[in-house]
Amino acid sequence: MAERTVAQRGPAATDRPTGPDRQVGQVGQVGQGAQVGAVAQAAGAVSAVPVAPAGTLPALIDAHLHMPFPFRSNPHEAEAVAGVDAWLDACGLTAEPGVADMITRTRPAQLASYNGPDMDAEILRIVADQIAYQFVYDDRAEETGRDGPERLLPMLCESVAILRDGEPPVTPLGAALADLHRRVRRRCTPAQAERWAWHGREYVHGLMYEAVAQAGTAPPHLGVCTSIRSLIAGVEPFYPLQEAAQCRELTPAELHHPLMRRLARLSADAAVWIPDLYSAVKEQRSGGMINLALGYQAAYGCSLSEAVLPAIGRINATIREFERLRAELEPQLGSAGVGYVDGMAGWIRGCYHWSRTVPRYADAARTPAH
Repeated sequence: MAERTVAQRGPAATDRPTGPDRQVGQVGQVGQGAQVGAVAQAAGAVSAVPVAPAGTLPALIDAHLHMPFPFRSNPHEAEAVAGVDAWLDACGLTAEPGVADMITRTRPAQLASYNGPDMDAEILRIVADQIAYQFVYDDRAEETGRDGPERLLPMLCESVAILRDGEPPVTPLGAALADLHRRVRRRCTPAQAERWAWHGREYVHGLMYEAVAQAGTAPPHLGVCTSIRSLIAGVEPFYPLQEAAQCRELTPAELHHPLMRRLARLSADAAVWIPDLYSAVKEQRSGGMINLALGYQAAYGCSLSEAVLPAIGRINATIREFERLRAELEPQLGSAGVGYVDGMAGWIRGCYHWSRTVPRYADAARTPAH
């Protein structure tokens, strides 16, 4: 039987998205991902923003994704690349099977560079090392959780003990986390370091929710999928480092302003949902379910390319809300607050440009857009 379209499928009311999620027709009017590529090429960033092959999934994404933030990178990127390799070696992680190859395919220092083009060399190194750590940790959790969520308890409990109680590590992954925690406490204020640790614990707890969902007999409802995806995005642990990168501390009024909190949520969601568009092929082949595009595919019972369009619609609505609230809030902020919000926008921009070129998602370029 030929695959049914979204309109034919008629998903259950609990799964059917509404509002901006249904704006598939409007998505086709954007096409700003491709425009960003043209702007970046004019600025001399041709190698970082290649043109996606026509008729492929990345070309479909470029044609419809709203991306108002042009490509940028950090001048200390090469130092961060070398630093990641040396740090992973020192932590004993590259000796573990598959880690060195995974790091080559994920390019964590490049992602840090794209996300934080204005960070100084020290903070960029911490961010790059933390991204590498989270890639290793996330892959380990996914592999371990396949045999049952309870198998994750030792590694998750070790992480919580380090972040909450300062307990000494007992594994190489724990040693890496303890070293990151030490460096964050040295560079950040106590309040910033505590926020970093709190977001890290939330990320760890989210991985247990993901393992429980993956162990189910059917894909979770779209709302559950996106809720878990927000927890395991791993973006918000970096925001205290973005605070530390500013010329001064943000005031409590700036940091806890309701619009600032909303901007943090919007930027974290957009930053992780964009890679979901490119990683969906890989995740689908490995049986993954906690992915925005795959969540829409399960809700609609459609092809992946059909599911990508409403997923892009949701991302576009998120980015547009971010732009609107940013314009509303920035007149009330000092220079540090403005820089902090710029850093949030950097994660949206950086994750987009990184996803388009990273070898980890190369399968997307071989996937037809129909």
